Amino acid sequence: MGKKLLLGYDIGSSSIKASFIDVETGEVVASSSSPGSEMKIDSPKLGLAEQHPENWWHHTVIATKKILETISLNSHKVLAIGISYQMHGLVMVDKNYDVLYPSIIWCDSRAVEIGNKAFADLGAEYCLSHYLNSPGNFTASKLKWVKDNLPEIFSKVYKIMLPGDYIALKLTGQVYTTISGLSEGILWDFKGFTIAEKLLEYYNLDKNLIADQVPNFGIQGKLTAEAAVTLGLKSGIPITYRAGDQPNNALSLNVMNPGEIAATAGTSGVIYGIGKNNIYDSENRVNTFAHVNYTKKQPNVGVLLCINGTGIQYNWLKQNILDDKYSYNELNTFASQIEIGSNGLTCFPFGNGAERIFNNKELFCQFSGINFNVHSKAHMIRAAQEGIIFSFRYGVDVMKKMGIEFKVVRAGNSNLFQSPIFRKAFVNTCNVKLEIYNADGSQGAARGAGIGVGAFSLKDAFIGLKVVKELVPDEESLNAYKSVYQNWENILQNNLKNF
Repeated sequence: MGKKLLLGYDIGSSSIKASFIDVETGEVVASSSSPGSEMKIDSPKLGLAEQHPENWWHHTVIATKKILETISLNSHKVLAIGISYQMHGLVMVDKNYDVLYPSIIWCDSRAVEIGNKAFADLGAEYCLSHYLNSPGNFTASKLKWVKDNLPEIFSKVYKIMLPGDYIALKLTGQVYTTISGLSEGILWDFKGFTIAEKLLEYYNLDKNLIADQVPNFGIQGKLTAEAAVTLGLKSGIPITYRAGDQPNNALSLNVMNPGEIAATAGTSGVIYGIGKNNIYDSENRVNTFAHVNYTKKQPNVGVLLCINGTGIQYNWLKQNILDDKYSYNELNTFASQIEIGSNGLTCFPFGNGAERIFNNKELFCQFSGINFNVHSKAHMIRAAQEGIIFSFRYGVDVMKKMGIEFKVVRAGNSNLFQSPIFRKAFVNTCNVKLEIYNADGSQGAARGAGIGVGAFSLKDAFIGLKVVKELVPDEESLNAYKSVYQNWENILQNNLKNF
């Protein structure tokens, strides 16, 4: 008899990933991704960031067909499908479920002032106690922007969705969302445990635009015959899990309880810590959302620090400054030849939209302190990695002031965490132990599907999850990075005076 498998999709802004996991062993059977290079983010004007949802579906189909080239389903059974997705995006469909406008994605800044005005008018105390965030440039504010600026489009909107909800629609033909998803759009009232009706009323948005909710774990629909033919799968497979990429990354690393911390450094960089009792940052520099195991009785939340310009900055440097002549491994080799601090060259990786940690200001990316007689491409590479890590440290300090104390951070063995330079700098700048696991977002989505279909309990869902590398701070590097980080922060504070 063949293996029982779980299929996980990770719908990113860079690529779509798919993984099959063996239910019995928890091991990855096969993985794939599409496209081969990063998907384009369209920016028609400064501050705008869009992707068309049909493009996500197109690459979901390709990734599925690629993975099926490596495994025959004639002798295996797919028990369930799980979906992880880029957070905060707005997808709008009409009554025929046709997309009306490109998705306004997570790093888009057009709705910042709308959210800031709502925060002021509704009051900081009300917003933070009910939504744990400012409305900011999140999904609800993006929809208000459409209402104000694209009335003809808005008049046709039947339902709004998050990116993962759209992929679930393509799989099942049904429109649903989750409480966790509503929270990331600032559409959930934590205090009332209901939809954020006061914010919707303030924005003059009909609550019927919001999809009905299903649990993060459980039957959310079944694969239609049409979708099954398109993907090469069998119809009727249940979709049993969906979550935003950062809550899902935490799940993939078994970060489920207060005090546990996950990190990722993909297109954006995130530290995600589990808290309880609806905690929030009074200065609104980091954000709080419902975690995948959030319930009324057990209100576990994820406190999310996001640096927008992480992998996207590093890829930009690789493509545009270095003309894509070198692999990422070669970039690491160059960086390893340079001492800590890059001989005074500093980098501020804030060139991918409004940064929440700076109250939604657009600071833009900067390299500072270039000396033409000293600095080379290797210095720029090292400075770019260090700038990302110093941004993490800046945010970690904010989280610690909120009362989130941690000594261990877990990350998957992917993206920038594959770099030895990056890992060592992270550990010694943030003064934490780092555990690297054999995990990624699509694998986490598959594990979530296993929980949702009943193949796993929350306790045994992490069979096959292993630590592949551990790093701890060393005194010499701690001291070196302490001095360099302080210099970086001093320059940053001077820059902030101009915004």
